[in-house]
Amino acid sequence: MAGKKKAEAAGKKTVTVTQVGSSIGRKADQEATLKGLGLKKRHHSSTLEDTPAVRGMIAKVAHLLRIES
Repeated sequence: MAGKKKAEAAGKKTVTVTQVGSSIGRKADQEATLKGLGLKKRHHSSTLEDTPAVRGMIAKVAHLLRIES
């Protein structure tokens, strides 16, 4: 939550992602992408700065995520 407060204080847009699908049996690059987004297990949420890099990571594993702006 501290990351969300910092980003909001700076006036930057954020995106919240929640993992809804399991990473078990997925390709290694998809598991690494989930880890890069700060997600560890199902129903875990992470609030990130809305950047093109983060959007690309979200697109890669969109089938495993619920996205909230």
